[in-house]
Amino acid sequence: MASWYILQIALLLSFTTSLSLSYDLLQLQQQQQRSSLACLKLLRQVKGKPGNCHQDRIDFKFPEEILQPQQFQKEKAALVIQEMLQNVLGIFRKNISTTVWNETIVENLTDELHQQMDHLKSTILQERLEDKNMTMRDTMTTLRLKSYYWRISKYLRAKKNSICAWTVVQAELIRNFSIINRLTNYFRD
Repeated sequence: MASWYILQIALLLSFTTSLSLSYDLLQLQQQQQRSSLACLKLLRQVKGKPGNCHQDRIDFKFPEEILQPQQFQKEKAALVIQEMLQNVLGIFRKNISTTVWNETIVENLTDELHQQMDHLKSTILQERLEDKNMTMRDTMTTLRLKSYYWRISKYLRAKKNSICAWTVVQAELIRNFSIINRLTNYFRD
Protein backbone atom coordinates (compact mmCIF):
# COMPACT_ATOMS: atom_id res chain seq x y z
CA MET A 1 0.00 0.00 0.00
CA ALA A 2 2.82 2.41 0.88
CA SER A 3 4.50 1.69 -2.47
CA TRP A 4 1.28 2.74 -4.24
CA TYR A 5 1.42 6.15 -2.52
CA ILE A 6 5.11 6.51 -3.32
CA LEU A 7 4.35 5.75 -6.98
CA GLN A 8 1.58 8.37 -7.01
CA ILE A 9 3.89 10.96 -5.44
CA ALA A 10 6.67 10.13 -7.93
CA LEU A 11 4.25 10.51 -10.85
CA LEU A 12 2.96 13.80 -9.47
CA LEU A 13 6.51 15.16 -9.06
CA SER A 14 7.42 14.05 -12.56
CA PHE A 15 4.32 15.72 -13.99
CA THR A 16 5.01 18.92 -12.04
CA THR A 17 8.62 19.02 -13.28
CA SER A 18 7.45 18.55 -16.88
CA LEU A 19 4.90 21.34 -16.54
CA SER A 20 7.51 23.61 -14.96
CA LEU A 21 10.00 22.95 -17.77
CA SER A 22 7.29 23.53 -20.42
CA TYR A 23 6.31 26.81 -18.76
CA ASP A 24 9.98 27.85 -18.55
CA LEU A 25 10.46 27.05 -22.23
CA LEU A 26 7.36 29.06 -23.18
CA GLN A 27 8.56 32.05 -21.15
CA LEU A 28 12.03 31.70 -22.61
CA GLN A 29 10.61 31.60 -26.12
CA GLN A 30 8.60 34.77 -25.59
CA GLN A 31 11.53 36.63 -24.01
CA GLN A 32 13.95 35.48 -26.70
CA GLN A 33 11.60 36.50 -29.51
CA ARG A 34 11.10 39.97 -28.04
CA SER A 35 14.81 40.41 -27.50
CA SER A 36 15.78 39.08 -30.93
CA LEU A 37 13.30 41.41 -32.59
CA ALA A 38 14.79 44.31 -30.62
CA CYS A 39 18.30 43.32 -31.81
CA LEU A 40 17.09 43.07 -35.40
CA LYS A 41 15.48 46.49 -35.14
CA LEU A 42 18.72 47.98 -33.78
CA LEU A 43 20.80 46.32 -36.50
CA ARG A 44 18.48 47.67 -39.19
CA GLN A 45 18.84 51.20 -37.77
CA VAL A 46 22.52 51.17 -38.58
CA LYS A 47 23.30 52.86 -41.85
CA GLY A 48 25.75 51.00 -44.05
CA LYS A 49 26.50 51.26 -47.74
CA PRO A 50 25.01 48.04 -49.17
CA GLY A 51 25.00 49.26 -52.76
CA ASN A 52 28.74 49.93 -52.83
CA CYS A 53 29.86 46.79 -51.01
CA HIS A 54 29.03 43.91 -53.35
CA GLN A 55 32.71 43.15 -53.94
CA ASP A 56 33.26 42.81 -50.18
CA ARG A 57 30.66 40.09 -49.65
CA ILE A 58 31.92 36.78 -48.33
CA ASP A 59 30.50 33.45 -47.25
CA PHE A 60 31.46 33.03 -43.61
CA LYS A 61 30.28 29.39 -43.78
CA PHE A 62 27.59 29.23 -41.12
CA PRO A 63 27.37 25.66 -39.70
CA GLU A 64 24.72 23.86 -41.73
CA GLU A 65 23.55 21.57 -38.91
CA ILE A 66 22.18 24.56 -37.00
CA LEU A 67 19.84 25.40 -39.86
CA GLN A 68 17.79 22.28 -38.99
CA PRO A 69 16.62 22.88 -35.41
CA GLN A 70 14.52 19.70 -35.39
CA GLN A 71 17.73 17.72 -34.90
CA PHE A 72 18.30 19.40 -31.52
CA GLN A 73 16.66 18.76 -28.22
CA LYS A 74 15.10 21.96 -26.97
CA GLU A 75 17.78 22.39 -24.34
CA LYS A 76 20.51 21.91 -26.95
CA ALA A 77 18.88 24.57 -29.13
CA ALA A 78 19.13 26.91 -26.14
CA LEU A 79 22.84 26.08 -25.82
CA VAL A 80 23.35 26.89 -29.51
CA ILE A 81 21.51 30.20 -29.09
CA GLN A 82 23.66 30.98 -26.04
CA GLU A 83 26.82 30.29 -28.02
CA MET A 84 25.63 32.46 -30.91
CA LEU A 85 24.73 35.38 -28.65
CA GLN A 86 28.01 35.13 -26.78
CA ASN A 87 30.00 35.23 -30.03
CA VAL A 88 27.98 38.11 -31.51
CA LEU A 89 28.62 40.02 -28.31
CA GLY A 90 32.31 39.13 -28.62
CA ILE A 91 32.46 40.69 -32.09
CA PHE A 92 31.18 43.95 -30.68
CA ARG A 93 33.40 43.84 -27.60
CA LYS A 94 36.54 43.31 -29.68
CA ASN A 95 35.62 45.93 -32.25
CA ILE A 96 33.47 48.45 -30.37
CA SER A 97 35.97 51.28 -30.78
CA THR A 98 36.41 50.59 -34.49
CA THR A 99 32.80 50.11 -35.48
CA VAL A 100 31.56 52.77 -37.85
CA TRP A 101 28.10 52.60 -36.33
CA ASN A 102 26.35 54.94 -33.95
CA GLU A 103 27.73 54.24 -30.45
CA THR A 104 24.32 54.49 -28.79
CA ILE A 105 22.90 51.82 -31.12
CA VAL A 106 25.89 49.55 -30.48
CA GLU A 107 25.55 50.01 -26.70
CA ASN A 108 21.82 49.28 -26.85
CA LEU A 109 22.52 46.21 -28.95
CA THR A 110 25.13 44.87 -26.53
CA ASP A 111 22.76 45.54 -23.60
CA GLU A 112 20.04 43.58 -25.39
CA LEU A 113 22.46 40.72 -26.07
CA HIS A 114 23.39 40.62 -22.36
CA GLN A 115 19.70 40.47 -21.43
CA GLN A 116 19.08 37.62 -23.86
CA MET A 117 21.96 35.62 -22.43
CA ASP A 118 20.73 36.28 -18.89
CA HIS A 119 17.26 34.99 -19.81
CA LEU A 120 18.78 31.81 -21.19
CA LYS A 121 20.98 31.26 -18.16
CA SER A 122 18.26 31.90 -15.62
CA THR A 123 15.61 29.82 -17.33
CA ILE A 124 17.09 26.58 -18.50
CA LEU A 125 20.77 26.55 -19.22
CA GLN A 126 22.08 26.50 -15.69
CA GLU A 127 20.27 23.34 -14.65
CA ARG A 128 20.78 21.69 -18.03
CA LEU A 129 24.50 22.41 -18.07
CA GLU A 130 24.82 20.78 -14.67
CA ASP A 131 22.59 17.82 -15.61
CA LYS A 132 23.90 16.70 -18.98
CA ASN A 133 27.29 16.22 -20.48
CA MET A 134 27.91 17.54 -23.95
CA THR A 135 28.15 14.91 -26.66
CA MET A 136 30.85 14.89 -29.32
CA ARG A 137 28.27 16.24 -31.77
CA ASP A 138 27.47 19.16 -29.46
CA THR A 139 31.17 19.89 -29.10
CA MET A 140 31.68 19.85 -32.87
CA THR A 141 28.71 22.19 -33.37
CA THR A 142 30.14 24.58 -30.80
CA LEU A 143 33.57 24.47 -32.45
CA ARG A 144 32.04 25.14 -35.88
CA LEU A 145 30.17 28.13 -34.45
CA LYS A 146 33.34 29.50 -32.85
CA SER A 147 35.16 29.09 -36.17
CA TYR A 148 32.36 30.87 -38.00
CA TYR A 149 32.53 33.88 -35.66
CA TRP A 150 36.32 33.82 -35.76
CA ARG A 151 36.10 34.16 -39.57
CA ILE A 152 33.85 37.20 -39.13
CA SER A 153 36.31 38.84 -36.71
CA LYS A 154 39.23 37.99 -38.99
CA TYR A 155 37.35 39.51 -41.94
CA LEU A 156 36.78 42.76 -40.03
CA ARG A 157 40.48 42.96 -39.16
CA ALA A 158 41.54 42.18 -42.74
CA LYS A 159 39.24 44.89 -44.07
CA LYS A 160 40.45 47.27 -41.34
CA ASN A 161 36.90 47.67 -40.00
CA SER A 162 35.82 49.56 -43.09
CA ILE A 163 32.26 50.74 -43.64
CA CYS A 164 31.78 48.03 -46.26
CA ALA A 165 33.13 45.34 -43.93
CA TRP A 166 30.68 46.39 -41.22
CA THR A 167 27.86 46.49 -43.80
CA VAL A 168 28.64 42.88 -44.76
CA VAL A 169 28.82 41.89 -41.07
CA GLN A 170 25.54 43.71 -40.41
CA ALA A 171 23.80 41.59 -43.08
CA GLU A 172 25.37 38.45 -41.59
CA LEU A 173 24.22 39.35 -38.06
CA ILE A 174 20.69 40.02 -39.30
CA ARG A 175 20.79 36.50 -40.74
CA ASN A 176 22.05 35.25 -37.34
CA PHE A 177 19.04 36.69 -35.54
CA SER A 178 16.70 35.12 -38.07
CA ILE A 179 18.34 31.77 -37.27
CA ILE A 180 18.07 32.46 -33.54
CA ASN A 181 14.35 33.16 -34.02
CA ARG A 182 13.95 29.88 -35.88
CA LEU A 183 15.73 28.02 -33.06
CA THR A 184 13.60 29.88 -30.49
CA ASN A 185 10.41 28.90 -32.31
CA TYR A 186 11.50 25.31 -31.94
CA PHE A 187 10.95 25.59 -28.16
CA ARG A 188 7.19 25.33 -28.60
CA ASP A 189 7.23 22.37 -30.99
